[in-house]
Amino acid sequence: MNGRDLSQNRAVSVATADQGPSQRDGRVVAGALELAVVDAPTASAGGDMVSSSAAEQKGISILNSQASPAPMGEYGGPDYHGLLEGAARASNIGKVSIIPLVFLIFYEVSGGPFGIEDSVQAAGPLLAILGFLVFPLIWSIPEALITAEMGTMFPENGGYVVWVSSALGPYWGFQQGWMKWLSGVIDNALYPVLFLDYLKSTIPALGGGIPRASAVLGLTALLTFMNYRGLTIVGWVAVFLGVFSILPFIIMGLMAIPKLRPKRWLVVNLHNVDWNLYLNTLFWNLNYWDSISTLAGEVDNPSKTLPKALFYALILVVVGYLYPLLAGTGAIPLDRELWTDGYFSDIAKILGGVWLTWWVQGAAALSNAGMFVAEMSSDSYQLLGMAERGMLPEFFSKRSRYGTPLIGIVFSASGVLLLSWLSFQEIVAAENFLYCFGMLLEFVAFIRLRIKYPRASRPYKVPLGTIGCILMIIPPTLLIFVVLAFSSLKVMFVSLAAVIIGLVLQPCLRYVEKKQWLRFSISPDLPDFEAPGNENAAESLIE
Repeated sequence: MNGRDLSQNRAVSVATADQGPSQRDGRVVAGALELAVVDAPTASAGGDMVSSSAAEQKGISILNSQASPAPMGEYGGPDYHGLLEGAARASNIGKVSIIPLVFLIFYEVSGGPFGIEDSVQAAGPLLAILGFLVFPLIWSIPEALITAEMGTMFPENGGYVVWVSSALGPYWGFQQGWMKWLSGVIDNALYPVLFLDYLKSTIPALGGGIPRASAVLGLTALLTFMNYRGLTIVGWVAVFLGVFSILPFIIMGLMAIPKLRPKRWLVVNLHNVDWNLYLNTLFWNLNYWDSISTLAGEVDNPSKTLPKALFYALILVVVGYLYPLLAGTGAIPLDRELWTDGYFSDIAKILGGVWLTWWVQGAAALSNAGMFVAEMSSDSYQLLGMAERGMLPEFFSKRSRYGTPLIGIVFSASGVLLLSWLSFQEIVAAENFLYCFGMLLEFVAFIRLRIKYPRASRPYKVPLGTIGCILMIIPPTLLIFVVLAFSSLKVMFVSLAAVIIGLVLQPCLRYVEKKQWLRFSISPDLPDFEAPGNENAAESLIE
């Protein structure tokens, strides 16, 4: 039985085999709105009411019986071959529960205080402390709230790509996916390098040359294999690594108490602030809350689990930064030039001795490994979600026997190896630049969907009206423009070149699909609300 027969048996009407891409242009999928209904009844194709839990158990895609499914990416011919079987196999893979999810978010955003040292070097103790107090209010909380609402509204692996596609159309959805994936890969290129940086004081050979290059390659291969083995394994590895990485800083903070001098926290010199380094350090250490949305399809009961996990992770991240920052700046006389990557291991030696230094260095190295596997999970599942929506060729949607997106993992790992030669500050600035563009699209999509589908089911909803939501995103939007304005010309030109590639790549993929050089398929499990005859389906989902 092929995919067409299967979809008919599931009461899904499919496009005719002779329907070309041009006939499908302009029809935008509103997204998986009804899949967000976890506790509410959902209208079936024939007008009957079925519970969302029943729909989840049976994998039902509830569509208007007269509607032809329009692909999210304006791609996707009538062929559904292979995707349904892959979806069925994926449903048997263990889902991620709340504790591993908290630590996956922790590692996608933070991973611990490693890397925050530059904030003290750039601006001094007072501004560094204030930055990690105020920045979460301006940026992290709004982004986490938006992720909680949209991630439960669209619980599928496309994540923010689906949000933007539903609100602004498939072209901009693809651009969102391109910029966010590229930003994530650039970010991930940093972690093998940082891993080795924390070990080179103990193993000097890792400082450069062939040994370092070989170590980067081997480490990337090892961590990539871990992603291949399954998201559940990655989640529990993240829990272990998180506990191991947090404990030495708890001990260091306790040892710092007798030496604390609160006046050291108040040191500031506004005439000697590297604002570019300061803002990029804060931004890099407190963003990427939306990355977990690309794993929403792998989460156990996402409507309840995802918001809770974001809340707990937010507390863990902010406290995990402020606690060692207060300990280090309050207990050690200030020398701003020393506050650079790896300085916390020196502080640990001063406060606790060599054994604590080794623990901090080991924690730093393993923390980078945790951030790598968490980020690669997000990036690779995003590609899978885009393929299931017809935005990428079908082979991106294929899963391994462990349920993982094999091709997405290979592509993400290849990007990491190609970019690992960049310097730390270049990587941070480049990924922040691309990430900012993607966040602007997310903010617009969030508000537009509030206006476009005000009564659609939102298992979690930001407790603000539309006007309140607009006011909430004004500060982070202004911050985005500040970060962009401080970017160097080199970073700006390289990042804009990457954006232009995305603008051209989407039409090229449409042409490839039109010529049938590669197969593009739409998963029949994914719903469509803007196909003909189904325009009001989303509004039938009452909050």
